[in-house]
Amino acid sequence: MSDSTKTAGDTRREPTSEDFIAMQKSPQFQKLRKTYRQFTFPVSVAFFVWYIFYVLVATYLPDQMAQPFWGLNVGLWLGLAQFATTFLITWAYVVYANKNIEPQAAAIRQEMEG
Repeated sequence: MSDSTKTAGDTRREPTSEDFIAMQKSPQFQKLRKTYRQFTFPVSVAFFVWYIFYVLVATYLPDQMAQPFWGLNVGLWLGLAQFATTFLITWAYVVYANKNIEPQAAAIRQEMEG
């Protein structure tokens, strides 16, 4: 933030590179990383497996994918489920991040900027 854009009540400080390095090594930051990874890694792996399942079934079992089911074929339902899963994961991440990640990140930001 340049000096010309600072307001009278703005008391934020600019952290130095040493501050960032120290924070990166801190238990507080390590906890934040662990919290983030507890959600993102398992969900990413699960979604990747689900996607590969869809691709493999579409490739090797085309007759089963073509079977009618509730007015559409199985393949189309599974394709639509890919979209639904994407939106569900996004919603779940937002809820998780707002509850678990953002408070920790805000505390770190407050500590770094004062």
